[in-house]
Amino acid sequence: MVRVLATGTFEILHPGHLLYLEEAKKLGDELFVIVARDVNVKTRKRMPILPEEQRLRMVSALKVVDKAMLGSEKNMYEPLYSIKPDIIAIGYDQDFNEVALEQELRKRGFNSKVVRIKKHNSNAFCKAEAIIKHILELMRG
Repeated sequence: MVRVLATGTFEILHPGHLLYLEEAKKLGDELFVIVARDVNVKTRKRMPILPEEQRLRMVSALKVVDKAMLGSEKNMYEPLYSIKPDIIAIGYDQDFNEVALEQELRKRGFNSKVVRIKKHNSNAFCKAEAIIKHILELMRG
């Protein structure tokens, strides 16, 4: 069985998330998803609108996802020791260098292949920031 791992904030679920997860699932037999912790999102972006437990429940409910869990607050590699992914799928817009990530994985004893999902929906509402901006514009009238 080929186990694929996908990660993300999944702050406001949108079609872009679904496309990313569907493409990731095509790479193997099982799709595990790590949902970013609130504290980690806050340091990179802003405080998420939905708390981590709610985001986890939403991702867990998707048919394409076999298992979802919260990430580590301290070390992004920590959950990988229990997941043991064969493939790590990163989104087209995720800020990771595939080669550097694979090197870090090797240092930690993982032989996971890193695959960037290049397919994406260019619809303006496939990013949480675009959705938030649109809602604010609608509220302003």
